[in-house]
Amino acid sequence: MNRLVRSLFKPTLFQFQHATLVVRQSLAFASTTNDDKTKKLFELIKDIRYAMITTVESDNSLRARPMASRQVDKWDGTLWFFTKKSSPKVEEVKQNYDQVNVSYSDPNKMSFVSVSGEAEFVDDKDKLKQLWSSYLKVFFPQGLDDPDLTLMKVTAKYGEYWDSPSNKMVQLYAMAKAAATKNPKAIGENQKVDMKK
Repeated sequence: MNRLVRSLFKPTLFQFQHATLVVRQSLAFASTTNDDKTKKLFELIKDIRYAMITTVESDNSLRARPMASRQVDKWDGTLWFFTKKSSPKVEEVKQNYDQVNVSYSDPNKMSFVSVSGEAEFVDDKDKLKQLWSSYLKVFFPQGLDDPDLTLMKVTAKYGEYWDSPSNKMVQLYAMAKAAATKNPKAIGENQKVDMKK
């Protein structure tokens, strides 16, 4: 029995790892409104501490780097990151019409999120205090007294998320179903969100 189970899931896991994660087809769920999708997107990212921020360099090459993500308790269409005013990303953002991409992932929950938006740098002492967390001291040893400290505010324009069940047995069943039906949509939910509305 054990050998039979392994033989059923081994090719499926291979297909999942090498093919289905990159599928970007939007699933059409008539009952899912844009507000529901936006709320779900925020629920997926609100507890993830680090995101990858992608900017465009002066030679038009893409550059991504991890940044500590600090979110407010309620989604208001913005993402917040602590950074330094002297960081190269400040110029990269300004020279490319403030366009950035923010990527989040939680592999344990099989959740992945991509957000495109416009970035700006905000020197607001009250907001800095509101979003500050002790783990940020690793990156900013002077804390809130650092004169080079600033916030990068990303106003979300578009988002997309991929979310699969985190329960391993449910994942295996979904992968087996996707392989049997040749339908990668069976693995989980993929939604595109227009946040400009």
